[in-house]
Amino acid sequence: MATFTEIETRIDEIAEAGPSAPPGLTLCASELLSLGETVLERWIVARGETPTNETREGFRLLALHRQGAKGDPSFNACRETARELAYHYNLVTLEPQHPDTAKRIRLAAMVAKHLVLFVGGKLEVSGLGDFCCAAKPVRATETTN
Repeated sequence: MATFTEIETRIDEIAEAGPSAPPGLTLCASELLSLGETVLERWIVARGETPTNETREGFRLLALHRQGAKGDPSFNACRETARELAYHYNLVTLEPQHPDTAKRIRLAAMVAKHLVLFVGGKLEVSGLGDFCCAAKPVRATETTN
């Protein structure tokens, strides 16, 4: 299983060098969605649960978020992030020929990275998540050590 650092690196690679051909962009969107699922799976496994294979509104990502938020209301801070990743996936896969598709991949990558940073921060600091930028205390601690 990939580490959060490896996931973040892969997201950066997709954002920087995503293929310009529509089939490649669609694959990038699928991979970003899959990476988002992996991040949420890690959260659920860390809580001692088995990640669901169900979908919500057609996306496993959204079902995983729903499962991960049970019993931890602060986890809802990333609900819109998960929904936005699904939205960008839809934009790319439904209109791969759109002139903004490469830009949409970069935006999807930014959203996926936000999810990685949020969940990674929550795993380090259990109370993290009251605000979407709540990972800042974790980063601040790293610079003072």
